[in-house]
Amino acid sequence: MSQLTPEDELELQSLLRQLLQIINDRISSAPSTECAEEILLHLEETDKNFHNYEFVKYLRQHMETSLGTLVEEEIKSLTKGDGQHAVGSGHDTVVQSVTRKTRESAEYQQMIQALKNTMVLVVESLISKFEEDQLRKEEMYRENQHSQSNTQYNDCSDSDSSFNQVRYAFIRQEQLQALTESLDSSKPKEVRWEALQALCSAPPSDILSCESWSSLRRNLCAALTEPDLSDHVLQFFAKSFSSSPLNVTREIYTCLAKTVESSFRSLKIPLRPGGIDITRPEITRLLKQVRLMNDFQKEVTTFWIRHPEKYMEEVIESTFSLLTFSSESASSSSPRFEKLLEPIHLLALLDIKATWFKKWMHGHYSRTVVLRLLEKNTKGTNAKESDDHLKIAQKSVYSEKELEYALFVHSLSLLGKLLIYTNGRKLFPVKAQKYKDPVSLTELLVILINIMYQHPKVPHCDVSHSDSLSPSGLVMEVLWVLCERTECAADCLCQSPVMETLLAPVIVKLKSPPATLTLIADVLAQIANSNKGFDLFLHKKNVVMSLSERTFAAHVIVQFTLKLLNKELPELSDPEVFYSLCGAFIFVCRQMYNTCEGLQVLRPYGLHNALASAWKQVTDNRTSIMTHIMVNWGITTEPNLDRTQMDNTILDSLLNLAVTPKGLLLLEQTGAINECVGYMFSRFTKSYSRCEKFGYGVMVTQIAATAPGVVALNSSGFVRALVLELWSVLECGSEDLRVCRPKPTPMDPIDRSCLKSFLSLVNLLSSSQSAWELLGHQTLANKSEYTLREIPASISDLMDRLIAVNSDAKIHSLFHFEQSHTFGLRLLSVLCCNLDTFLLLESRFSICSMLLQNQKENVAELGNGEGYRAIILDSLSVERNYVLVCASVVGGPSERILPPRSLQEHQDDPYPWPMFSCYPVPRCYTLELQETNQMSPGTMHTFLLPFFPISYLSSPLAVCLQEGYPGHDWLTSTVFLVMKGDVDRALRLLLGLSSLLVSAFVWPARIHASVHIPLAVAESGIGPVYWCTAHYVEMLLKPEVPLVHSAFRISGFTPSQMCVHWLTQCFWNYLDWPEICHYLCACVLLGPDYQVYMCVALFKHLQPDILQQAQSQQLQVFLKEEPIRGFRVCNYLDFMEGLERKYRNMVLTDMKSVCNPVE
Repeated sequence: MSQLTPEDELELQSLLRQLLQIINDRISSAPSTECAEEILLHLEETDKNFHNYEFVKYLRQHMETSLGTLVEEEIKSLTKGDGQHAVGSGHDTVVQSVTRKTRESAEYQQMIQALKNTMVLVVESLISKFEEDQLRKEEMYRENQHSQSNTQYNDCSDSDSSFNQVRYAFIRQEQLQALTESLDSSKPKEVRWEALQALCSAPPSDILSCESWSSLRRNLCAALTEPDLSDHVLQFFAKSFSSSPLNVTREIYTCLAKTVESSFRSLKIPLRPGGIDITRPEITRLLKQVRLMNDFQKEVTTFWIRHPEKYMEEVIESTFSLLTFSSESASSSSPRFEKLLEPIHLLALLDIKATWFKKWMHGHYSRTVVLRLLEKNTKGTNAKESDDHLKIAQKSVYSEKELEYALFVHSLSLLGKLLIYTNGRKLFPVKAQKYKDPVSLTELLVILINIMYQHPKVPHCDVSHSDSLSPSGLVMEVLWVLCERTECAADCLCQSPVMETLLAPVIVKLKSPPATLTLIADVLAQIANSNKGFDLFLHKKNVVMSLSERTFAAHVIVQFTLKLLNKELPELSDPEVFYSLCGAFIFVCRQMYNTCEGLQVLRPYGLHNALASAWKQVTDNRTSIMTHIMVNWGITTEPNLDRTQMDNTILDSLLNLAVTPKGLLLLEQTGAINECVGYMFSRFTKSYSRCEKFGYGVMVTQIAATAPGVVALNSSGFVRALVLELWSVLECGSEDLRVCRPKPTPMDPIDRSCLKSFLSLVNLLSSSQSAWELLGHQTLANKSEYTLREIPASISDLMDRLIAVNSDAKIHSLFHFEQSHTFGLRLLSVLCCNLDTFLLLESRFSICSMLLQNQKENVAELGNGEGYRAIILDSLSVERNYVLVCASVVGGPSERILPPRSLQEHQDDPYPWPMFSCYPVPRCYTLELQETNQMSPGTMHTFLLPFFPISYLSSPLAVCLQEGYPGHDWLTSTVFLVMKGDVDRALRLLLGLSSLLVSAFVWPARIHASVHIPLAVAESGIGPVYWCTAHYVEMLLKPEVPLVHSAFRISGFTPSQMCVHWLTQCFWNYLDWPEICHYLCACVLLGPDYQVYMCVALFKHLQPDILQQAQSQQLQVFLKEEPIRGFRVCNYLDFMEGLERKYRNMVLTDMKSVCNPVE
């Protein structure tokens, strides 16, 4: 049964042909014969239809017929009579035993031998038929070619990629040897042409792995120079590039590069004024060859990392050799007046933005080799000045200037990528055409900037392909990329010669066109946005104003901007050009004055006043236009005229003053704070990107820290919008949002969906002044009935619905009562951390009484028969207990004990802390004070209760201790306690302190509305603790504690708000009593500037906690609710003395000008 009949042979032949047709795609995609064999050997593992193929079914049936009886007998012999296995302990053992014995049997050997003999005959028959068919096709093809002689193929045309043109066939080594001999240059052209035809139809893997490949490669390179054969060689090379490994393709690439180099050497095509016609056969041939090389250059980066580095080096080195040889040969072998066409000219036409080089420089693996070989092979660069801005379009004839300009664009793109990397910048200085001495990095940047000056782009022009290739656009692109990287900006742009070149047109006023000045402003803005450039503008005198005078770049820029704003440059008659140039330079100034350090330098110039005057002029012009329309057209209502671009630019620039505390004071003094806040709110309501809105969170927080700012926020609609947004996520949600699934029950006290709104409210109400403006004259509604669709529209309404939940009507009006009330209690907890805000809430709304009443109503009787009632333990009662303890007990971290805000797990008593519904507070929340004769560390509340009971602190007298001051005088209370309640001693100390400069900063109630302060500043209610102390704290944080500065910036919260909070209430509840006394002593004895250094030291002490809390988006809540643990003034005296040595001259000088803060 194992013998196969002739009929079986025919059937096998048919089935095998069918199988090969099915898996043809898999075999064709194999790069080599070995890979095709591997595919066939593992076909069962990779093809799920393997057992459904007819060929496989036939083999299985043949095996069952030949070996079926033998297998059955073996199975019977291995089993016992009871059906148990005779060998081993499992079915796998029986299978293995039967398989082994079957393969060792004579029947199996006979079957295999017969099958092998038959398959050999079948395969030979298939190959013979295939060769006959192939010869017949070649003969027919040859006849067609002879009838269409000299036909050119466009397999490598510019309209399509040279890759992926693959056809497969079988070819023997004997045939390859014959083809190699036929391709010899001594053979007739017809023979070589036919050999190329056969070669192109064969798989490259077979050809490239043959023994005669070296000879074949030489013959192919020789054929590249012949017009009738070049296209077919390129076709074969393109197939090889797309389907062969790098160890083979790099040989083809280097061979192609040498051939192109040789062609350029022999042809010596001159660049004449008439231009170069790329349709000329010799140029077309070279262009196709360079095109194929460029395609390979852009694709090779995807796979050369998988091969040895030496292969990549050969490719890169042959490329650099081709691009650098020709300039030397041209200059040495041709007349001086005649330039020659070079390979890089054609490469620039094909890839004008040097995409190939950008890909080579992208990965570290290849970039390292590129830079190393560049350092070895660099002989010149084409970074030369361009005479004309030309449009490079696709056409057949290119002039000499167009080719040179394409080369300029290509070289500039290459240089721009090279300058990004440190080792790339180390290649300079380099030799360059037209320059005797090597060109340094700084000189190169100066050359590029001068190119930009010579060809400024037209403002507001349409962006097109030609505009993207303009000299100014290309240079700007390079400069912007350098500005985005700190090291690049430091090495390239932040150099005195570069800065002098940039500012030269500004210094000589309008001897340069406005378009040039606009470009300069764009570059300056990018430089100012980097740390090194920012320092260069402010602190280095690198600009020559006259023969001997040098000044800072910032001074030149702001002076020119003031001339623009004051319209002292009559040459700018075109309003559109004027507004564009003015906005560009205002933006440069904004990059500086939106930081504390930059504002310190620019403030003496009064730029804020100039901006305010310009805004008023624009506003007056718009008002006059509206009046003219109303009078002439008989309109009774004012027409709604949109703001101009200049109007928005000025408002946005004024708004950026609010980033810093002192800048906010200057903005308030301009009288435009309401308009600026309104403009900011309008941008919030529009669909701008998050990137454009970034920074507005800091502005809102800064603005909300002052009375004028929070009034402006309220009048603009910002507060109302914030309340509505909170209510939508907390309670009702969007009405038009289709509910597909119920919302999950929140597990955290503040759900993640409400966290953003919660933090926004904390930022808004962080200052006691904002709480006073928004709540000081309000009352709670306390309605008898609330509808489910009644939405709060103000902070007082929010307090009425979420915090003061003292009736069933309020409870029933909330969809999520427990979650919403918990949100309100958490907000109340943060607000009460500011003692002035707590006194306001207590005096206006009796918050503590309300919370105590809620605790009293939330009770249950215990089942002990004695009628004992206890407060029910739930999340709301725990939150109320925490707020009551925080509000009723004062003291530092070691002077009071705060209860936890969650239940204790794995304990018998989940909440061992006592709750209370009436005063006094249980004594377990306070620490016992040891009686001493001296003023030693102790609890504040021990001193506070005999002299300032909570009823007194909550009275209107405490809120208005000094007329017009919206808060309690915490310094007076502190001095009173220091003197142990001796009124006479406390009064004498305060009288002596009032005559010192330090009183303006440590005693806010004293300086408020003082006659020593300008009336406009006094009326604003912005005190020196904010615009001076807090301003310098933010300035010093950036260089001294940069991580903390960044954490605040990202969180949208500001260090200035915490400084004002701490200093206004004299660190009560944040520091232990001895540290408060040390703080006051340091400021009085060592100088008022120690108030600044003290705050910086506190932030440095809190740095680990600040960084951790900023990541969890809890920074504001942490700083307000948590005391400052472990801080000792004595431990940071050395640090503060170091700050004094570096900054006292600046800080103390500004503090002494407290009477004239805006001059």
